[in-house]
Amino acid sequence: MNNIFWHKGKIDRLQREELSGHKSACLWFTGLSGSGKSTLALELEAELFKRRIHTYILDGDNIRHGLNKGLTFSNVDRIENIRRIGEVSKLFVDAGVLVLTAFISPFKKDRQIVRNLHTKGSFIEIFVDCDLETCEARDPKGLYEKARNNEIKEFTGISSPYEKPVNPELIIDNGKNSDLSNNVQLIINYLETNNYIQTI
Repeated sequence: MNNIFWHKGKIDRLQREELSGHKSACLWFTGLSGSGKSTLALELEAELFKRRIHTYILDGDNIRHGLNKGLTFSNVDRIENIRRIGEVSKLFVDAGVLVLTAFISPFKKDRQIVRNLHTKGSFIEIFVDCDLETCEARDPKGLYEKARNNEIKEFTGISSPYEKPVNPELIIDNGKNSDLSNNVQLIINYLETNNYIQTI
């Protein structure tokens, strides 16, 4: 754009990571509504906080109360929703933070666009795998029932598709027999093994 210039700061991401004592990255939780993305992200953040890791959660519903207020659930607005979150997550990573994003983000193309915003190794796609039947049985917000009654249009998994990740960094089985503590530990193990955080 004309007359708009990027101002480079005196402090960069590597310096912020050094101050924090850990690497920064975007942990992108994707999966159906009711798969447990937010629950998993919240529990993971609590565990990381105990270890003095700088984190922040960007949750789908919370973001629609402010930054993305006014966006609908049409395919066009879903794309814009994810684009904005991708840009915000990039800022958090640059700030030296492990940012946890919990969004259905149903389309592969949109998730790839967000991945491309980040440098290599800074985007960790976590597919929270849970079958539709289990998600619908949980239905914590009563959305599936409304979708089945045609009260909600273009609802992912019912009247709008969910495209599963092809090569995510992590697949977390969060079905009806899943163990939350174990699943959190699987993610922590990944972060330790790949040197995002220190092993304790």
